[in-house]
Amino acid sequence: MLKPLPLTTVLSLTLVTFTAGCSPQSNLSQPSVNEIDSVSVAESPAEAELAQKPAIPSLASPDNPDPAIQGQIEQYMNGLAAKGFAKENHGIWIQAGNTLLANYQGTVPLPAASITKVATSLAALQTFGPDHQFITLIGATGAVENGVLQGDLVIAGGEDPFFVWEEAIALGNLLNQMGIQQVAGNLIITGKFYMNFEFDPLKSGTLLKQGLNAQLWTPEAQTQYQTLPPDTPKPQVAIAGSVQVSPTPPSNVQPLIRHSSFPLAELLKKMNQYSNNKMAEMIANSVGGANVVAQKAAAAAGVPQAEITLVNGSGLSDQNKISPRAASGLFLAIARYLQPYNMSLGDILAIVGQDEGILNERPLPPFAIVKSGSLNSVSALGGALPTQQQEIIWFSTMNMGYNLEGFRAQQEALLQNFISQWGSVQSLPETLQPNPERTSKTSSNEILNQL
Repeated sequence: MLKPLPLTTVLSLTLVTFTAGCSPQSNLSQPSVNEIDSVSVAESPAEAELAQKPAIPSLASPDNPDPAIQGQIEQYMNGLAAKGFAKENHGIWIQAGNTLLANYQGTVPLPAASITKVATSLAALQTFGPDHQFITLIGATGAVENGVLQGDLVIAGGEDPFFVWEEAIALGNLLNQMGIQQVAGNLIITGKFYMNFEFDPLKSGTLLKQGLNAQLWTPEAQTQYQTLPPDTPKPQVAIAGSVQVSPTPPSNVQPLIRHSSFPLAELLKKMNQYSNNKMAEMIANSVGGANVVAQKAAAAAGVPQAEITLVNGSGLSDQNKISPRAASGLFLAIARYLQPYNMSLGDILAIVGQDEGILNERPLPPFAIVKSGSLNSVSALGGALPTQQQEIIWFSTMNMGYNLEGFRAQQEALLQNFISQWGSVQSLPETLQPNPERTSKTSSNEILNQL
């Protein structure tokens, strides 16, 4: 029998393996002396392909906006002022390519609401990469006899922000396949284990105990089960003991299963489509917290740190402030970061008219890729708007005042006005097209040991 390893050791080994697996290994044989000069200047196929792609713009200079567009924005702001909304509470940044079209308080930090999630997305991508998966390890402290695990079932959390009913059902079915129908001991939770977006490990463990056993399912669990393929079994893993939280795994635990989350890019897409605040907080915490997110995001966006100040990773605070210029810089930085991976902004953010989510009810131009933000008196909208004449418009608009529905209507009208001026597109430009290969990316379970 294999000697049991602590789950923390297995997790460390797993992370080392993943890190090493990201290092590119050359398949080229050693060139001869005469070949060295020519090889040193040759592009790799990946570099050549990247060089042929349209370049992602940089942030434009804040000076000398287009007079005509700037005039339109001034009128827009005058209209808000006429309704009693102070001009200093609003900001707009608009650029096409590297050309500034409009700048109204574009460098002034303003409450950003859920535009914060774009900063969290960028910092997470820079920290982990788009294919990073959060690992949850499942282990046991005893042998299996006649379908009963004579010991505890142990969960070592690894900060997976999207461990939901479906994950618990799949895990329960795999345990059944491994011959485990009952657990004589307890369900022990260690590490950062989240389920159904609960931070509290005891609540998460209680939900998992229910999810593993269809006899305990709540109506919500039953509803989620209906979304699975019709031949999906209902798991029956009955845990006799209680849910317990421990700072460390038991010393005699033997690893059974490694659960890998959806890749980070897919997690971010889910988070942004539905503006999931708890997912955003979990991901921001995994990066190092709000201050680290702000620092990484500002550096990548190419703006002074003062233009991005955050107290959380979700946007649930008026103290989260981002300038309109910095917000556009975040969208641009994500697009630049993803391009070498054959990915785009559309792999991370919602595409209007194509993706489900909180933007469904808003009359925004088709093929715009945007993130909205709403909080108390704050309404914000930013992203990329493809047009015929100006190609991609990179924009951010932030409004503050108790008129959320009115601000949203004006934001929508502003974008529709741009489409009227510059023409709509019939499909996404190459720069914004998501990678179709990402649609098959999902979570997975791997058996480590058969008891």
